[in-house]
Amino acid sequence: MRKAIKQTYILFTRSMRHILRSPDMIMTVAIMPILFMLLFVYVFGGAIKGSLPPETNYVSYQLPGILIITIASGITYSAVRIYFDKQGGMLSRLNSMPVSRGAFLWGHILTSLVSNAISLIFVIIMALIMGFRSGAGFLEWLGVIGILVLLTLAFTWVAIVSGLLAKSMEGSAALSYPMMFLPFISSSFVPVDTMPAAVGAFAKHQPMTSMAESLRALLAGTPVGNGIWVALAWCFGILFAAWFLAMRIYNRRVLGQ
Repeated sequence: MRKAIKQTYILFTRSMRHILRSPDMIMTVAIMPILFMLLFVYVFGGAIKGSLPPETNYVSYQLPGILIITIASGITYSAVRIYFDKQGGMLSRLNSMPVSRGAFLWGHILTSLVSNAISLIFVIIMALIMGFRSGAGFLEWLGVIGILVLLTLAFTWVAIVSGLLAKSMEGSAALSYPMMFLPFISSSFVPVDTMPAAVGAFAKHQPMTSMAESLRALLAGTPVGNGIWVALAWCFGILFAAWFLAMRIYNRRVLGQ
């Protein structure tokens, strides 16, 4: 066990060194969600606020969706890094060495958690500059962090599936696109009730809506309700399904088991 942890740590530091040598990657991940935030607040915000209660702070309202998009954008790089390791023969070399089979994957997962956390901090700082204010207490912030960590884990396992299956760099990033697009068809930026019936029905029952609403309630310090259990069920469901598929692909195609 101790040996596997050490191997995971070595592979994690290897991936982090690659990121630190190219810090523009983290900035790029943060810049796109920040641009979306500027667009929705300062361009569309005036029109959208008409469908919200008068006292609503729109920066705070749309921030949960922006945080989800930030994670979805960040895991694109996880998929690309895994693809390049596969194509560069890194997996074959590790397979011929006495290295824990899970060390490679968990090294990338830890890297994703750290790099996405940095990007999320940049986004939250920008939101504070734009007027975001939170009524959350210590426990509510723990809940926010927990959901974001769980969501990052779930999305990263999806990225692992994409990176292992991809036959090109562009293909490795393909699975992240739906996750970046779904927040726009949810209650992240506008109330579901303002959408056409068919679109609203989809938006109401897709995973990003429950996640965004749970994060919004926690950040505001208001009662979360049963929606948080739906959000957690979606997170754990995506996590388990992606983990199961990733391990099957990794064992069969990479380790030949």
